[in-house]
Amino acid sequence: MNPKVNFYFIKGQKWQKEFQLLRMLILDSGLSEELKWGHPCYMSDKNNIVLMHGFKDYCALLFFKGALMKDPKGILVQQTENVQAARQMRFTSEAQIVKLKTAIKAYVKEAIKIEKEGLKVEFKKTKEFKMPEEFQNILNEMPALKTAFYALTPGRQRGYLLYFSSAKQAATRESRIKKYTKQILKGKGLDDN
Repeated sequence: MNPKVNFYFIKGQKWQKEFQLLRMLILDSGLSEELKWGHPCYMSDKNNIVLMHGFKDYCALLFFKGALMKDPKGILVQQTENVQAARQMRFTSEAQIVKLKTAIKAYVKEAIKIEKEGLKVEFKKTKEFKMPEEFQNILNEMPALKTAFYALTPGRQRGYLLYFSSAKQAATRESRIKKYTKQILKGKGLDDN
């Protein structure tokens, strides 16, 4: 146990009993415990293996390379269609964790093995991400914007494509594109200042 992480398990938040139980199960695997992104993160040789976090309706273990795991119990969840590598194991009660104790340990063991073998998740290439029609039209109309967009790093391009295409209505997509046109022309990513 890492004393720097203890506060997470004693602060007055939902899922405390579940977190304590999950912590014991994971620490039994020999992983080291660190605090990353404000959450307990369990590591092997400085590589992230699994992160513990809580939400309104459930608490979860997030396996960083979960997409490579076998999932014989069918309990790993892809949070959204755009999450490529990570998978969550979700819990809604202490009893559920107790019932899945053996499976949890097996999944953690498999995640450690995947990391030790150096396996990598094959990420989609930027060109494989959906290009919203509204954005494609504006790129065709504004050569300077098109040049600026394709000059961005692949990660910045993906950020914009995901953000623009996540809007359900065309008007919202157009509004987002209009809002970030200057940012793209300046060579900046979605979250750059």
